[in-house]
Formats: sequence, structure tokens, C-alpha cells
Amino acid sequence: MSIQLTDPVQSLPGIGPARAKRLEKLGIATAQDLLLWYPRNYEDRRERASIREAPADHPVCVKAMVATSPRSSYIRKGLELVKVNVVDDESAMEITFFNQSYVRTALTVGQVYLFFGTVERKGSRFAMTNPVFESEERQRFTQRIMPVYPLTAGISNNLLAGAVLRVLEDCAQQLEDPLPAEIQRQYQLSHAGYAVQTVHFPPSWEELEVARRRLIFEELFYLSMGLALLKGSGQRQAGLPCSYYDPEDYYATLPFTLTNAQQRTVQECFADLSSGSAMNRLIQGDVGSGKTVAGAACAWLMAKNGYQSALMAPTELLAEQHYRTLKPLLAKSGQRVGLLTGSMKVKVKREVYAGLEAGEYDLIVGTHALLSEGVTFQKLGLVITDEQHRFGVGQRAALAAKGTDAKRPHVLVMSATPIPRTLALIVYGDLEVSVIDERPPGRQEIQTVLVGESKRRQMYGFIRKQVQEGHQVYIVCPAVEESEDAAPGYMDLKAVTAYSETLRTNVFPDLRVGLVHGKLKAKEKEAAMTAFSRGDLDILVATTVIEVGVDVPNATLMVIENAERFGLSQLHQLRGRVGRGSSQSYCVLLSSNRSGETLQRLKALCSTNDGFKIAEEDLKLRGPGDFFGSRQHGLPPLKVADLATDTRVLYQARDAAQALLAFDPDLKQPEHRRLREKIEQLFEEHRDTFN
Repeated sequence: MSIQLTDPVQSLPGIGPARAKRLEKLGIATAQDLLLWYPRNYEDRRERASIREAPADHPVCVKAMVATSPRSSYIRKGLELVKVNVVDDESAMEITFFNQSYVRTALTVGQVYLFFGTVERKGSRFAMTNPVFESEERQRFTQRIMPVYPLTAGISNNLLAGAVLRVLEDCAQQLEDPLPAEIQRQYQLSHAGYAVQTVHFPPSWEELEVARRRLIFEELFYLSMGLALLKGSGQRQAGLPCSYYDPEDYYATLPFTLTNAQQRTVQECFADLSSGSAMNRLIQGDVGSGKTVAGAACAWLMAKNGYQSALMAPTELLAEQHYRTLKPLLAKSGQRVGLLTGSMKVKVKREVYAGLEAGEYDLIVGTHALLSEGVTFQKLGLVITDEQHRFGVGQRAALAAKGTDAKRPHVLVMSATPIPRTLALIVYGDLEVSVIDERPPGRQEIQTVLVGESKRRQMYGFIRKQVQEGHQVYIVCPAVEESEDAAPGYMDLKAVTAYSETLRTNVFPDLRVGLVHGKLKAKEKEAAMTAFSRGDLDILVATTVIEVGVDVPNATLMVIENAERFGLSQLHQLRGRVGRGSSQSYCVLLSSNRSGETLQRLKALCSTNDGFKIAEEDLKLRGPGDFFGSRQHGLPPLKVADLATDTRVLYQARDAAQALLAFDPDLKQPEHRRLREKIEQLFEEHRDTFN
């Protein structure tokens, strides 16, 4: 009976209910899911040698006959050895299997097998340990390039590879190919069936590259198409008309001089705003590089043209900080700045609503509260979102929809998360990008060190020294509270509530230790942050709620517990909370994890303060999820493509997507129906937005 793509995996030979359940943990429920479960690596098993001539430094296939019956011995409880002697035309070899009792019946005396493993020389004798083997007549997994799959407990690589091989025999050509034939021809891409078959069992490395290129292109093409559909066709729309004013008039009102990068960014924004087209611009820059001042310049220009601006921040704390910064900056130009957050009293909110509708505010700073039904603008001309990666595409559009003119307001996006250019190209494909890559004068580089648990006492001494010198300290933990039913390893984490109490009572009883985390009520969070900001606390123990937080120039030390639990970009964001004043600042990464990859990541942070270099490193090591979690943004996960290395294919996929959408903006043509369905399926969370 032939297999269909929709058949459940349980219908395949060797997969019963228990294994089917385990495969479900990997997201594999049907035959098609198996085909789309791509290998994570490959093992070249094509090289063949005799026992005597086998190299000692890497595994090869050895053809040999079983000369003796397999014999078992038990070394201790839980450790069984099975030994067997094999021979070829020239030599004999002893093979040892650990805890593989099935070998006793699987190997038959007098039968010839292919053994894949490394041959060791022990004097004049030869040995091999735990080889893969199969009879010469029924070769499946020897003398070929073998796929190595991501696995789960109870599922072996051989089981998965065997199931894939069986499904490929019947189903490879059943796979539909939604990529338009013209794009396949133009970019010389193989057919979907060939690509899937070859990526699992490649006849050669060259053919694997052809297959991978097709699959990488396909993933990046779907990603580009889906995001382009979410954003509209990406064509420049007519913008609200604005006259150009010389930014020097704005600079003259400021109590400081802007950096060259800030001035360049302001010029780029002003050129957009006065171009007649709608501005769609992203300002990227590290924490403290001065993005807000550049954003304020845009609000200044809009007010000069009679328009209102709105700045949306992800937290009340950040909204209030922006408000406190922008109100005095713009007051010198006679412009009025208001604040709107969810925790405000109803009476105060109503007053702000009325003021906005009457045009009494030139700039309103707020949180998601700006999206409320009661918020009506007299003449909204500019929408600014801060930390854009924390807002879905829909929220940005919802605020822009508050404009009363038929033309949509201009859009400015600010982000202190340096996003690798390859990622920004896809995710912000509709935005022009300005980069503020200079720090304001007087800011010092933050010294970052990685220490193990053995240095904890010295670290506490350093904290005390900073406080004695009149400075303040952040200590960040990954968990909120200890829990008996938590996942394994959870109790090893520094739980912020218990840890802050230990610090307060045992370690620093003479210092003022505060606590802030995401589960506190908004007022409690605000009270803790305000107390720290005012200097009423020496140490603030916190979770990542402070990642986007208030500006405390007196804080000079950031200690991050269990640093391995955070992504590099997040660690860089946390580090950016210090170094805001003129004093030398420090960041201490505490980790007892000795894994090579973990240490490589953390040392990358110690070696540079350049957010873009760190972001590129993070993208290589962790993938795009650290920047844009698929759950939050509805982005499909990438199975084959690597945004850090597949840049050339990314550009090709984006160009192909733009060309196709220029011809058929909504994919309504009959020949693109299957392509549209595929994209809707991948962007399930945003399916309604496409319609």
C-alpha cells in the first residue's frame, strides 16, 4: 500500500503509538511532516577501506565477515559489553558494543557486513567500538552521505532516517511546488520534490548544495512575501504635505550639541518629511546614542507645519522618561507635550483626550493607551514607536490609523536593539534606515568581565566599593521566584525575590536594597524605579523589566546572574543601563556554565561595546528568534536558511518577491493561489490581515 503525504506517522513500519507520541513532541504527525524535518548535519560514510588500511583518525566503512558468535559480559549494573570477532581477506578485528544487547541476535556467524566506525590499532591487533553495521545485501545507511536529525528521547537517528527513506519512495513527487515556474527558471532553482529528496539523502555534496539553495530561497521568499503582504505592497504612498525648516533653528534651542550621526539622521528625516511621500524610517542606535532627540526634531518640524505627533513606548516607565526628557526640550520652541498611560486616573485621561482633540498638544507620549477608542487627534501627522520589535506590525498600523486626513501619517521607528542589517532588510523591508553609530561626548566604554561562581565573594566586595564611592548598582536575575514544581535546573537560577531578601538581610544589611520585577503592580514597579532613580536605593535587584528602563546616570555597575540564560543582544541592552554618566562603568557577567559555545557567546560581549557586531554574533549563534520571537510576531521559523550567512540568496528572494508583488499585489491571479495559501499557512497568526 503506497503512502500519502497526509497519512499519520503511526501507519509507517516500526512506528507504534508510543513512538508516534514521541515524534509528535518534535512536531511530526504526518508523512509530510517527516519530509519537512530536515537534517541538522551529515556524516560522510562513503569512504571504504580494509581493516589493515583503515585510517586511525576518522570513521570508514569496513567490509568484514563475522567469525565468532557475539559474547556478552556485565561489567557492572547498567553496563553490558557485547564482543565479536570479524575478519576480512587480510586481518582480524575485535568489535565491542556497549549496552546494545540486540547485537547478539543481529549478527550471524559467516555473514558479511559493512561496519562503519573508526579502526583503532592496539599493537598488532585491530579494534572498533560501537560501529553502525548492516548486511551487504541490505544497505541503507552505509556507503552514503547519512543525514543526522534533531532527535528526542526514544527516537534514534536510524529510526527517523528509515521512516524518511520509506516516505520518500512514495511521496517525494507528491509534494506540490508553490514557487512560480518563472521564478524557478530565473533563479535556476530545482523542483521541490528533488530538493526535499536530496536534502535528506544527497548523492554528493554538490547536489546537496543545489537542494539547500532551493530550500533556502523558498524560505526567504515566503518570509519576504508574507511580510510585504502584511505591510502592503511597500510602495511609497503620498504623504502629508510638509514644508522644510532649517534644523539649526531646533538645534539652537538645545542645551547640548548633537553628534554628527544625530545631525545626519535628522537631515534624512527632514528630507523624508518634506518630500511629498509618506516617511517610513527606522532609527537604529545603541542605548544612549541620542535617538529620542532626533525623534523630537521630527515632532518639532511637524508642529511647525501644524501637525500633531504621537510617540508610543512599550512600558509606562519608558513613556514617562521620554515625557520628562521631551517636555523641557520642546518647551523652548513653544511646543506642548502631553502624557497618556493606562494607569492614569480616568479624570486625567479624559482631560488628555479632550486636549488632543482640541489640538492643545503638539506631541503626546504614551503606551498602548494611545490605541484606546477615546483617543482622537485633531491633526495627527507623525507616529513614532520606540523599541519597535516589542510592537506587532498591527499596533504600528493601528496608531497610524488615528490620522484624520485621507493620507496616512508619517511613521518613524526607533530601536535601541541593534538589528543585523540582513534581518532589518526583511523585517523592516518597507523602512529606510538611519544608524546613529556615535556616542555623545563624555560617555565612557563600559568594561565587561565574565566571572564564575568562585569569584562571587570578590564580586560582592566590588559592589560594596562602588556604593562606597557614591554610585548605584543593578543586579539582574533571570527568574522571579523559586518554585518546587519548576522545570529541572530552575532552582539553580537566582530567583529574584528570594535572592533580594538574602542580599538585604545577609550580604548587604547596611545598604539599601530594592526589588523590581514584571509581576509587581504598575505602581509598585514605578515606586521602586523612582526610588532608584532618586538615589534612595543603593542596589536594585531586578529581572529584565529594567532592560528598557529609566535613565540613572549614577548607576555604574550592572551585575547579571546566570548570564548564559540571556541572548547576547539582551545582555547588551541590560549593559546599556549603566555608563549613562561621566564615571567609569562596569558590567559583570556571572555564569557557572562551562560549555564552549556559551563561553564563546559571553566572551564576544566582553570584547566589544559595538551593538551591531554583537547582534551579528547573536544571529550566527542563536538565529533570528532572539530578535523577533515567532510567537510575538507571527514570523514563521526558518528551518534551512541562516540570515547571518545566506545574505546573497536573501537579496535574490526579496527581489523576486518584490517583482511578483508589483505584477500581482494581492496574489489574486489563479496561478498564484497555491502560493498565497502557503504564505497564509506560514503566517497563520496574521491570516486575517492578508484578506
